[in-house]
Amino acid sequence: VAGGNGYGNRSDQLSFPTDVIVDKKNNSLIICDYGNRRVVRWSRQNGKNGETIISDIDGNGLTIDNNGDLYVSDCSKNEVRRWKQGDKKGTIVAGGNRKGNYLDQLNYPTYIFVDEDHSIYVSDYRNHRVMKWMKGAKEGIVVAGANGEGKSLTHLCYPYGVTVDRLGNVYVADCNNHRVMRCCQGSKEGSIVVGGNGEGEQPNQLNFPRGLSFDVEGNLYVADGWKHRIQKFEIDLN
Repeated sequence: VAGGNGYGNRSDQLSFPTDVIVDKKNNSLIICDYGNRRVVRWSRQNGKNGETIISDIDGNGLTIDNNGDLYVSDCSKNEVRRWKQGDKKGTIVAGGNRKGNYLDQLNYPTYIFVDEDHSIYVSDYRNHRVMKWMKGAKEGIVVAGANGEGKSLTHLCYPYGVTVDRLGNVYVADCNNHRVMRCCQGSKEGSIVVGGNGEGEQPNQLNFPRGLSFDVEGNLYVADGWKHRIQKFEIDLN
């Protein structure tokens, strides 16, 4: 449905795409074309070419809010920007204060999620934490990790995918620990909801998980990176 014409920078090509979302409002796909340092929009109705909507960006993850505004994480500038339709530069909504581990900084942000209140959740990859930036905030709140790299229930090790359920619980793909963690509001430590049984190919194992997504029935889908599969898990939200 997009690309498929070999590696390259033509309008009908992609280069190492890292994330994709569906823009239902405009019936199109929006793709982080990481290798070409651009974000492209691709029509879902026989689209043969993509349209570059953001240039000169090392986009790693993207998401869209209930107003149709687009958010993109830039892993080189260590920031997340919001792009309203027609924006030329976008607005920084997380990070943007150089690389670091203070609450107003990020270090290689990857996947992101936006909730109904327009708070941004950021997988802060090299800081081994997930940050929540409320709308208009000058600094973030740690919602998972931030105790350095590790394997305990208070640690993360290179987090990737992040999503939030209807109760406000944060789920993060704890990539190098081969597990998915759930972090509830006010709790000092997370709980393992998927994996945590070492890297492997059994149904209860993961191998460098990356993307996460819930369906309308509350099932969790996990992109199991090095096992080249998508796993579906029924999650008890109670």
